Parts: sequence; C-alpha cells; structure tokens
Amino acid sequence: MAATPKRSTEIGPIVSAAHLAEGGMPALSEVEFALEMANNAFSRWMVRGMAAAGVDGLSALDVLVLHTVAHRARMKTVADICLVLNIEDTHTVTYTLKKLERLGLVSSSRRGKEKAVAVTREGEAACLRYREIRETLLVEAVKSLGLDEAEMSRLAALLRALSGHYDQAARSAVSL
Repeated sequence: MAATPKRSTEIGPIVSAAHLAEGGMPALSEVEFALEMANNAFSRWMVRGMAAAGVDGLSALDVLVLHTVAHRARMKTVADICLVLNIEDTHTVTYTLKKLERLGLVSSSRRGKEKAVAVTREGEAACLRYREIRETLLVEAVKSLGLDEAEMSRLAALLRALSGHYDQAARSAVSL
C-alpha cells in the first residue's frame, strides 16, 4: 500500500500567479495580487458609488477624472490630469472629458493653446453626493476596523513609491 503524502499546513503566499511567486521576492507577488483585487474592487465601488449619487453610466476612469477636475476647484489641462493620475494614454482622458462635458459635469475653455476644464455646479453636486455616500457606506465600515490612520498613510506612501519602480521597470522593458 502506497503511503499517503503528507498535507502541508502551510498554504504559501496568496497570489494569482504562483510561477511569479517562485522568484526572488514572493511577497511582491502577494502585493501585486492584493493590488489587482483592490483595483478591481475600487473601480467597481467608484462606478456604483457614482451611480448611487445619481450619475449612472460612468466608467471608473470617468469618476477618477471628475474628482480630479473637481479637486480644489481649479481648472486643469489634460496634461495636469494625466500627470496627477499617472496616465500615459492622454486620448483616454480626452475622451473622458468629452463625455463628462456632454453630461454637463465639466466645462471647457482655452488656457493659452491648451484646453482647460473645470467642474460645473452639476459636477460638483455629484461629487458631494458621492462623498456623502462614501462616508456612509465606506468610511464608517473602514473606521470600524480600527486601523491606524498614520499606518494607512505610510501604506499609501509605500504604494506611491512602488508605482515609481513599476514605471521605471516599464521604461526598461521597452528597451529589451
């Protein structure tokens, strides 16, 4: 009778691609999987949160751009928005701005040779309704976890730093 193999009690890192976790830094694969899950959940939240705020039919990028345009109530150019959101494909932001303008959420004008956009009253109202819904549905739930806000800020700083390394790796990969 063949011996039954022992079952390991250690599962290993939680990843989406075990072949990547077999490299020199399995923890990075764990972070990448967590980012994938968080990105998808965050995107779903933004779309549904904005729909609950009364603006249906927006993509996650549309919602991000709307909030970015509304930020500090200052006009922004496509280049400003792309820089803040780390978006390389400016045409996606241009398309989003046209969509938001058609919906009456942003307005555009010229600032020198560049097109600049500002949030409209309707766009600002939508952002404020989104914020109210976010406070009720998301912020209260996250607060109940008892997380240290300073630690969350450190995590955000780490993620921003990692984004720089991914950008550099992407530039390097082009030259291979």
